[in-house]
Amino acid sequence: MKTSPVAVVLALIAALVLGTAFASPALAHDTLKSSDPAKGAKVESLKQVKLTFSASVRFPNVVVHTADNVAHQDGKPAVDGAVVTQRLKDDLPPGDYVIAYRVVSSDGHPIEGEIPFTLVGPETPSAAPSESVSEPPASPAPSESAAPATAVISPAPAAQARQEPESPGGVPGWMWLIVGGVTGVGIGLFFSMRNKKKP
Repeated sequence: MKTSPVAVVLALIAALVLGTAFASPALAHDTLKSSDPAKGAKVESLKQVKLTFSASVRFPNVVVHTADNVAHQDGKPAVDGAVVTQRLKDDLPPGDYVIAYRVVSSDGHPIEGEIPFTLVGPETPSAAPSESVSEPPASPAPSESAAPATAVISPAPAAQARQEPESPGGVPGWMWLIVGGVTGVGIGLFFSMRNKKKP
């Protein structure tokens, strides 16, 4: 007796339902989409930091500190849906900083991480090169004129590295779909073989 097409269709439907049920919790967690400044960025000045998540978050906690754990945030962070903004103190000294954040996502899952960046400070303009005026020589000896000093302005590097969202751990959804499909086909074959044995 051949396998019934109805049994095969039912097995595939069961596999899809099981795969979706197991895959949805693994993909439901929210993530950090971007930050300003971005991870590894070098900025000249900064008044606040901004974190943008994939969905609305609650209970934000943001600390901006240096390598020696000196905090430079001013007040509590403000949250507007998926965007969290934290003001900073005035006149931040140049150096390396880290944005340490922790929020609660829309599904109750905590999200935390660190974003390093560098404050290089504003670029200092250099003085114009001095020009020397040589007097006409009073004797046949050749006159020597000093070469004007030139100052090299090194441009402040600027890098905007985009924050890759942090994907939460878990089993991929396609793996559950494959497992559910194999299970469904096995159930269909079992009922088919059982019907075949009956006289």
